Amino acid sequence: MKTLRTRHSAEFKAKIAIEALRGERTANEIASANGIHPSQLAQWKKKAVEELPHIFSDKRVHDDKEQEALRDRLYQQIGQLKVELDWLKKKSGVVD
Repeated sequence: MKTLRTRHSAEFKAKIAIEALRGERTANEIASANGIHPSQLAQWKKKAVEELPHIFSDKRVHDDKEQEALRDRLYQQIGQLKVELDWLKKKSGVVD
């Protein structure tokens, strides 16, 4: 019989990782109280510690601006290609 993997929400993972970072209880206590494996808790805690500096950096804002600029360029290219395709269809006599 197959067992389905439990998928935890981001909020749940964050809550558990914060509890582990506080250090008020051991990892085994936190894991057993929440029905997860202690190694999974360690992974979530490690990821939280790694990602915290990025949350407070200006790089995140810069990355958002770069993505927005890329999206704008791609939409412009799509528009240009659409115009060219329509023109070629008109010239060749192909009807949709």
